[in-house]
Amino acid sequence: MSVIIKGEQIYEGKAKRLFNTNDPDRTIIEYKDSFTAFNGEKRAEMSGKGRLNNLISSEIFEYLSDKGVPHHFIERIDELCQLAVKVRILPLEVVVRNITTGSICKRLGVGEGIRLQQPLVELYFKDDDLGDPIVTEDHAILFGWASQEDLWAIKSVAVRVNDLLTALFNGISVVLVDFKLEFGKDMSGKLLLADEISPDTCRFWDVSTGDRLDKDRFRKDLGNVLGAYEEIWKRLSGRAK
Repeated sequence: MSVIIKGEQIYEGKAKRLFNTNDPDRTIIEYKDSFTAFNGEKRAEMSGKGRLNNLISSEIFEYLSDKGVPHHFIERIDELCQLAVKVRILPLEVVVRNITTGSICKRLGVGEGIRLQQPLVELYFKDDDLGDPIVTEDHAILFGWASQEDLWAIKSVAVRVNDLLTALFNGISVVLVDFKLEFGKDMSGKLLLADEISPDTCRFWDVSTGDRLDKDRFRKDLGNVLGAYEEIWKRLSGRAK
C-alpha cells in the first residue's frame, strides 16, 4: 500500500476530527481531548483523553476484527489518529442496553440497575438540535435514513457486538451496561460498523464495586474521569490474548 498522506479537514465533531487522505477511500480520524455531555451543553478539555479513546477504540476494533465483524477501522497511526475506511454515516445512533440506566429510566420511569432478560436495541435520529430523539424502524425506512435490509443487518451486528464485548469485558471484571454504535456505508455501498467504541460511547461498571468507568463520571461530576478511562485501558491492554 502506498504511503497515506493527511489532507484537508473535512469534519469536526464533539470528540473527533476527520481528514481526507491521498486515497479517496481512506480517512484519518483524530481524537480530541474534549468532553461534552447533554448534547454539548456541558463541555470540558482534559489532556490525554483523546489518546486514551484512540487506544481503547483501536483495541476493541482489532478484537472485533478477529471475530469477523465488518467495520471501518484499519489501523492506529499514532497516539491520536487512526486510519479508517471512508464511509457515509447513517443518521442513526444504535443503542444496546443490558442494564437500565440513563435516559431510559427518565423516559419510561423504570428503576436503575434492572438487568434485562435480553439486550434492548434502540434507534435514535442523529440531530443535536432535536436532542437525538428515539425513533422506530418505520421512521428510519419511511424517511430514507436506512432500508429494511440495513436495519436487519444493523440489529444483527449490534446484538453480535454486544455478545462479543460482554464476553471481552467480563474477562477484565467490567460490566458492559450499555453502548452506542454508528454505522456507515463505504464507496461500494457496503454497511460497516463505524465511529468509535470507548468510554465515551459505552457505560462500564466495575464488577466488584459498581464504580463507573466511563463518561458518566463527567456527566455526573463524579471526579477522576481520566482515571476511569486509564483503568479501562490498563485492563484491556493487560488482558491475556
